[in-house]
Amino acid sequence: MPNIELRHLTKKFANFTAVDDLSINIDDGDFITLLGPSGCGKTTTLRQIAGLETPTSGEILIDGKVMFSSNKLVDVPPSQRGVGFLFQNYALWPHMTVWQNIAFGLENLKWPKDKIDARVKELLALLRIEEFPNRYPAELSGGQQQRVAIARTLATNPRILLMDEPLSNLDAKLRMEMRAELKRLHHETGATFVYVTHDQLEAMTLATKICLLKNGKLQQYAPPLEVYARPANTFVADFVGSPSINLVDAVVNSVDGKKVMLKMDGYEASMEMGEAFKNVEKGKAKIGIRPEYIALGEEGVPAKVLSSLPSGMETIVHLELHARLNLTCVVFGQKDYAVGEELRVSFPTSHCMLFDADGRMCGLGKLTFC
Repeated sequence: MPNIELRHLTKKFANFTAVDDLSINIDDGDFITLLGPSGCGKTTTLRQIAGLETPTSGEILIDGKVMFSSNKLVDVPPSQRGVGFLFQNYALWPHMTVWQNIAFGLENLKWPKDKIDARVKELLALLRIEEFPNRYPAELSGGQQQRVAIARTLATNPRILLMDEPLSNLDAKLRMEMRAELKRLHHETGATFVYVTHDQLEAMTLATKICLLKNGKLQQYAPPLEVYARPANTFVADFVGSPSINLVDAVVNSVDGKKVMLKMDGYEASMEMGEAFKNVEKGKAKIGIRPEYIALGEEGVPAKVLSSLPSGMETIVHLELHARLNLTCVVFGQKDYAVGEELRVSFPTSHCMLFDADGRMCGLGKLTFC
């Protein structure tokens, strides 16, 4: 049975619809990221699960029990939903020590002192902050404060942990360290994590499933590598991936079995489609090519280097095939190219994407320029 079920969840503010008919199932022990641009409904969805926002319509079930239902007139208070909420700004009590902050919720629940002490010690060790029990929040770094906030949220053993962009206030190095910590905590606690972020790298590296939203509507709900390799539409394809996918306008001239004949910005091309592809119709289309699936070498169509950005592990190369067709590719390893250098471009894999005129994914195939 799913741990959390959202059924046709809708939230409206006056004439603005923040969440639009969202239905997803979150299984016990999942790490779900709610991903999307600012204003897409991520935080509103999270707050509705927690009970901090009242949906306009729909249902929320946790462990099979109805927490909210517009039809049944049920709205269970946040304190009775069995969830922990980790806020973006940590929300630590400044006048309390680390120990007191973690113990605060347990004292309110009237836990015995010996059990409180044991639980706080356990969490200090789990979050690797054993050295700081007597410090105040102002005496801690951002990363240490975040660990205290997580420990306090975990103190009451919630089966569900809701997090609203908890790493956004940290610098890049600390964010990377805390991502690893969150993944470790998820594994060790076995709890269900629901995590809001606008950072697609964070979503890709942490999640067991990504819930990608745009203007309150669900775009795709799938494991990260599936979202990356088989995006449901051009919005998903463009939002996930760094450097961004190359999206090239094309026209489908004919379809013969698995072979699709195309014209793209002055080039004649063909795509040999894979097994699972939808019916492709003649007319406007888009080709999606991930930068790592473009090969530079002695074969293919001529291209000129516009810029080369080596970083040691990889080099990002911007190419001009002609005045209207530019592509970005990634070359792995310690390589560099001169601006204006003449190269040849080919597409050796079967991972190129074909989208229809409405931006929906039709399937994957091997692209060849004629």
